[in-house]
Amino acid sequence: MQHNWSRYLRYILGGLLGSTLVGLYFGEPVYGLTFGLVIYLWWTLVQARRLYKWLANPSAADEAPQSVGLWGDIFDNLHRLHKNHLRTQDRLRAQINRVQESTNAMRDGVIMTDSRGAMEWWNGSAEYLLGFRRNTDHGQYIHNLIRTPAFKAYFDSRDYREPLEIHSPARPHIHLQIQISLFGDDDRLIVAKDVTRLYQLEQMRRDFVGNVSHEMRTPLTVISGYLETLVDNAGDLPPKWRRAINTMAAQSSRMEALITDLILLSKIETGEQTLNDTLTDVDQLISQISHDARALSGEKQHEITVQISDHRLLKGDESQLRSAFSNLIFNAVKYTPAGGKINVSWSANREGAHLSVKDTGIGIDPVHIPRLTERFYRADPSRHKDTGGTGLGLAIVKHVLLNHDGNLEIRSRIGDGSEFICHFPRDRLVERIPEKDRN
Repeated sequence: MQHNWSRYLRYILGGLLGSTLVGLYFGEPVYGLTFGLVIYLWWTLVQARRLYKWLANPSAADEAPQSVGLWGDIFDNLHRLHKNHLRTQDRLRAQINRVQESTNAMRDGVIMTDSRGAMEWWNGSAEYLLGFRRNTDHGQYIHNLIRTPAFKAYFDSRDYREPLEIHSPARPHIHLQIQISLFGDDDRLIVAKDVTRLYQLEQMRRDFVGNVSHEMRTPLTVISGYLETLVDNAGDLPPKWRRAINTMAAQSSRMEALITDLILLSKIETGEQTLNDTLTDVDQLISQISHDARALSGEKQHEITVQISDHRLLKGDESQLRSAFSNLIFNAVKYTPAGGKINVSWSANREGAHLSVKDTGIGIDPVHIPRLTERFYRADPSRHKDTGGTGLGLAIVKHVLLNHDGNLEIRSRIGDGSEFICHFPRDRLVERIPEKDRN
């Protein structure tokens, strides 16, 4: 290229020198040089005009304008770049078409929007699941088409770690799971998945558990009543019957506790037990539960200590919080050997409030920790006979914390005891009103 440029420069200078010599022959060298510059300028303007017309509409002609010299090389190089651009454009268009075809083949709805929610593209499943119309909805804000306050809040929150479940605005019988991902310049990729079948199965499971639990409670209450009568009069029965009756009474009590927990868990899961966001005095609540825990400890003589470093109130349902806290503290009593230590602490920091229940029990193998909050899951199935637990306590704790925007953290190792920590967000803490300001 450098060699060609030097050659073209020599041609230009040679032409100007020739025109100057012609002018010198006629006694006017300046006129000759000027004439040569005018001719060269005219030639350059003609070529620039041809280039401008071709660049304005390159697809009108397959080939670039033909020329010679410097302009010929410019036209050839631009034509080559244009061909490469067209090939790249075709390749990208083919890839985009392939992505769109594969996305259209998905059963999940896929929607692309900009940072404000203006709809740019969506697949066919999104039209079916959400009722979008390709001819009229392009450029519309998605929250104007999905008129659900929960979706608008979810879209604006920018916290997409957990999916959102809503009913389809076009087909209310369809239950959708919405997951949003950020990409590009704060654009959104929205995936809508039909989870109607899973939702119905889960609802059937909840209804079954709730209904069966209620139906079992009445006959079990009758059986327990007669067993209590027999236990009270066990002295009149033969010795071989006393043990059987006492065992039946104990198992009947255990079944009643199991049914009570099943009903409570069913109410919390289904929302039948409405969350009453009142102000709960955590100091008093923990003190009452710890007092009951000392009574439960009885002859085991556990050393139960309570440490409360934050005295603010907690916004939440006191009944549900009592169930969660008592499950954790009573579990510590049940699973800690006699004479062991149990420490209950309530504290707060910049992240929120925290209830810690730490014991000196035998501990839990970390491999079991991810599944401890599952219903009826036990790290050591052989221990339930001694503790009399129902296997639902930690499941209740998990759902109570979910209702209060919190989470449960479990720390444990074999031989090192266990620590269960309930984390609550900071915005649920409320300052106490001084006595003098209450009136």
